[in-house]
Amino acid sequence: MKRSRRFLPALIAGLCCTVAWAGAHQSAETVLVVGATGRTGKLIVPELITQGYQVRAFVRDAEKAREVLGPDVALVTGDLTDPSTIPPALENVQMVISAVGAGGGKASPEAVDYQGVKNLAEASAAADVQQIVLLSSMGVTHEDHPLNKMFSNVLIWKARGEQAVRDSGVPYTIVRPGGLVNEPADGGKVVGIQGDPRLDSAVIPRADVAKVCVAAIAEPAARNKTLEIIREDGEPVADWGGFFAALTADKN
Repeated sequence: MKRSRRFLPALIAGLCCTVAWAGAHQSAETVLVVGATGRTGKLIVPELITQGYQVRAFVRDAEKAREVLGPDVALVTGDLTDPSTIPPALENVQMVISAVGAGGGKASPEAVDYQGVKNLAEASAAADVQQIVLLSSMGVTHEDHPLNKMFSNVLIWKARGEQAVRDSGVPYTIVRPGGLVNEPADGGKVVGIQGDPRLDSAVIPRADVAKVCVAAIAEPAARNKTLEIIREDGEPVADWGGFFAALTADKN
């Protein structure tokens, strides 16, 4: 009996710690990542986890996703071109990051980059999602861009997808990277610009793009803004709040 009394306070303290930890864990914001197995999406997922978010990956092929993302990431299967599969994925989700793109797959840019993104935006509005971060591309306002001739007007459809997000009423950040390269992050300075200038030689590592997308959901100053991002020589961004605050909000 004395032994039980001695250990009771320790047991209660342990239970309290467990409950407190579980509460903190459950209260973390959940982010749905669309396009999570793509070349940029698969970098966004670990960046979110590092920053303490709960991650849910929206994928078409669960087996492939498990191979790419590992055993610990929550998966939900669906397809943006099938609107009925989206609402279940958004249950208890606060933020959405879309890194989806037709990318030469079976579905066309019109079906994925426009209609699929539109389906996602409308479902997010219905689910009261707090923010959508959409990964788009530099050059979307240039209809004569060579990529449109090469890939079924992909940039034109991306521009229409952007507008669908703006029209949804959900707070958003639209990120338009320059040419994507597979290099480590933080090898230079991420520069945010606006107005979609024609900078065909400008590039940025996918890893830096992932950092920008994740930073955008943490910074209120990023909301309702569209920006192009490239990398130049210089020190890595240390103040993401200041980075986004220097940009002008969209005039819808």
